Amino acid sequence: MTVATQNKQSSGRGMRFVGGVANYLDERTSLSGAVKFLGRKIFPDHWSFMLGEIALYSFVVILLSGTFLTFFYEPSMVEVHYNGSYAPLKGIQMSVAYSSTLDLTFDVRGGLLMRQVHHWAALLFVASIGLHMLRVFFTGAFRKPREINWVIGFGLFILAMAEGFTGYSLPDDLLSGNGLRIIDGMVKSIPGIGAWISYLLFGGEFPGDNIIPRLYVLHIMLLPALVIALLAVHLVLLIVNKHTQFAGPGRTNENVVGAPILPVFAAKAGGFFFLVFGVIMAIASLVTINPIWTYGPYDPSPVSAGTQPDWYIGFADGMLRLIPSGWEYVAGGDTWSWNILTPIIVLMVFIIIVAIYPFIEAWITGDKREHHIADRPRNNPTRTAIGAAGVTFYGVLWAAAASDLFATHFRLTIEGVIRTLQIFLIVGPIIAFWATKKIALALQRKDREMVLHGYESSRIVRLPGGEYQEIHYPLDEYEQWRLVSYEEYAPAQVRPNKRGKITVGTRMRASLSRFYFEDRIAPVTTKELESVHHGHH
Repeated sequence: MTVATQNKQSSGRGMRFVGGVANYLDERTSLSGAVKFLGRKIFPDHWSFMLGEIALYSFVVILLSGTFLTFFYEPSMVEVHYNGSYAPLKGIQMSVAYSSTLDLTFDVRGGLLMRQVHHWAALLFVASIGLHMLRVFFTGAFRKPREINWVIGFGLFILAMAEGFTGYSLPDDLLSGNGLRIIDGMVKSIPGIGAWISYLLFGGEFPGDNIIPRLYVLHIMLLPALVIALLAVHLVLLIVNKHTQFAGPGRTNENVVGAPILPVFAAKAGGFFFLVFGVIMAIASLVTINPIWTYGPYDPSPVSAGTQPDWYIGFADGMLRLIPSGWEYVAGGDTWSWNILTPIIVLMVFIIIVAIYPFIEAWITGDKREHHIADRPRNNPTRTAIGAAGVTFYGVLWAAAASDLFATHFRLTIEGVIRTLQIFLIVGPIIAFWATKKIALALQRKDREMVLHGYESSRIVRLPGGEYQEIHYPLDEYEQWRLVSYEEYAPAQVRPNKRGKITVGTRMRASLSRFYFEDRIAPVTTKELESVHHGHH
């Protein structure tokens, strides 16, 4: 028997074995149906859709690196004297949590790398979710039937911030301890129940004896379980509701143009995962983050100047800094600290408005249709302007978290920096709304001009009558489709209800609808296009 024959027989036995295993699994799990479904499921190709993938892949990196860290970290607040390899802190009294984090950093092979991978992946996770939600918002991808998925995605964003904060607090260093002290102060400012909530959270008077173990349970068990559950529901709804796509020839609400999950999209996704993983590893290897050994263990007496929270918590810290002092008074035996309660209320209102915005827009516009084509931001100027105002509001709060650094680096007074940011917090969103809406309307007019007259060619010709005219090149099919494929909406009319009455809600909705659709630019009609083509011919 030749070698070739032996190889052929062994290959045949291997294929039969694999086929037998596949048949065994298919009979008990119906995997073939899932494979056929995934082979038919189409995902559109656009770079902005990768933001959600980055969030998913960074979460996988968080789980992998976090599993490694749990093998060495000890969530205990028992006091010990450090005797590890980091000489500057030898003999210093600290908690077991901080000591084990130092040991993980300096004495465990690969420990510092895994800590930094975990931290950078967490930052990327929150950032990618935020950018993904901005893409969904500005393109209107949250509209029916995806309103619930928007709420779930926003819940993931809140959970990601909670995960980051609980993990950020676990080392029990000076920086994280100061952050916990701020949270304790905010909780205690709630009249009546604040002191009890603080007691239950910290297990006694701050810093308590149980806060680190409780944060550890939240960080590695409860919050990850919620994130995984919401991610699963989010992905299932993504498949059920179909993926949005941008306008183009052959792309409609019923027809998705792109690549099937198997094998094309799956291959791309696998390669992209390793690319994200590699970038995180490279950043963690080259850029130091959260050097807890320079801060020292937590001590309630000192507060380090210039310390900042992770970027995603900066907006809350900034709001606390921008509220004027002296807003306290005593009533009913309780001290009402409005300089702390006001930030809590404002931020809660801001978060709730963002979470329910799809339902607010649907009520204002009266739009109950399904939408699978993503908007170009310029084609919905008011929504885009609202988003720009919200981003500006968030950005001013974010900048306020570094008010002390602005003052020291640029040699300004801290009072002047705070006063300037207070003005920007009110005026900035208004200016951003007005400017963004004007720019979007101008871009719409430009698109309309290009559709009707084409591109300028910079080529001037003289007509028989002596007139000079520039030659315009017509748009190709895809570009023309992209510029004209959007819908015109009309403001809601004030109409009586079934009882013949015009309610206050109806008047309010009509007023908001007029505000939402004022100054709108009508898209180019089919008759206009036919007239232009006839003129060209």
